[in-house]
Amino acid sequence: MLTYLRLAWCVVLAVTAFAQDGVVATAIGHAQAHPQGDVPVSFVAADYRGDLRDLPIGVFDSGVGGLTVLEAIKAHDRHHNGTGADGADGVPDFAGERFIYFGDQANMPYGNYSAVGRTSFLRELILRDALFLLGRRQANGTKPPVKAIVIACNTATAYGLEDIRAAVKAWGIPVIVIGVVEAGAQGLAETADGARGGVAVLATVGTCASNAYPKAIAKVTGRPVRQLGSASLAAAIEGDPSVKTPIRDIIRADVGAFLKSAAADKAAPIDTLMLGCTHYPLVADEIAAAFAYWRDQPDADGRKPYAVLVAPRLKQVNPAAWTAEALWRSLYGAKMMAVTKPSSDDQFFISVANPKWPGVSLAADGTLAYEYKYGRVEGQIGREDTINVPMTTDRLPGATAGLVRDKLPLTWRSLQGVR
Repeated sequence: MLTYLRLAWCVVLAVTAFAQDGVVATAIGHAQAHPQGDVPVSFVAADYRGDLRDLPIGVFDSGVGGLTVLEAIKAHDRHHNGTGADGADGVPDFAGERFIYFGDQANMPYGNYSAVGRTSFLRELILRDALFLLGRRQANGTKPPVKAIVIACNTATAYGLEDIRAAVKAWGIPVIVIGVVEAGAQGLAETADGARGGVAVLATVGTCASNAYPKAIAKVTGRPVRQLGSASLAAAIEGDPSVKTPIRDIIRADVGAFLKSAAADKAAPIDTLMLGCTHYPLVADEIAAAFAYWRDQPDADGRKPYAVLVAPRLKQVNPAAWTAEALWRSLYGAKMMAVTKPSSDDQFFISVANPKWPGVSLAADGTLAYEYKYGRVEGQIGREDTINVPMTTDRLPGATAGLVRDKLPLTWRSLQGVR
């Protein structure tokens, strides 16, 4: 009983902390003050008082990396659709659902905000993403509300999962919230397949700084964890014009620096890679090739210093598939799976800079200038220096469009309006 009381008191303290947090309190108060959803980043409160089962599922990321999570959800088939029993039945588990995807590309990469001391502003951005999905407003019309929110971004999960859950609770709406980090750690535990060595978490600098993966993995397994934080890889995959270095060279350099540091620290041998950024499954082959390159790379004396540090065969864990499973378990358990066939297609949105916003500063290519982007502070939850518009294939940078087309076929078809 004493243990239970201590746990209950910890929960009370946690909820109180969220209630007193200015970032969360501002978002909660903003939405509560506008129950008609008539201003930016607000939602129609009445939308969440009836039967939510046939509402779509919302998925968001800082850019297009979350499309890998959407692909995994669309392809997920681990249960019988009629009975819910374990075992694939040849029909995707979410075949009866429709989706709303949002990529906050104008404000990406999220992983850099903590590095420049803008963690509170990052948390505000993440809450704005959730509010966009919950609401009906977008630049060129309206969109439906959602019954679940999947945070398909590791950095956003690390810094915003508990904020969103606290806000949803305060608003009193029965919306399910799923994050990729917890799901990825569970996937690591359930699919070890004999791997017992060190785990290398590959993520953005921001995700690594949060220590979200080491904490989550420690809850389910005692395996040693070491993090590799890249400052530019996610942006390069997005096609950010400010990143001039080829993707393969970024990966090779990042992995080389990581292994050099691990060797100096006499770290445990690595046999598992956690793809801790939703962009990284798009370049999974290149990541594996970089580890293989350094494993076989001789030094000046002809020795291979990293051969004992990197297993000949590395297991890769993609949290996306486990996020799909966590989503299914939550929706099915809450009896919130769709009951009627979708009457409309999936919808995709992306944020772009708004040149009409007072004081906004743009780069030559029309995106937010770096100093402006990372110089902003929290406190204007309704700001519109970016606006959300439909995402179409022609809005994707050429390299990114090619990766989505070649590696995410279900999502590519959906982007083109093909069921």
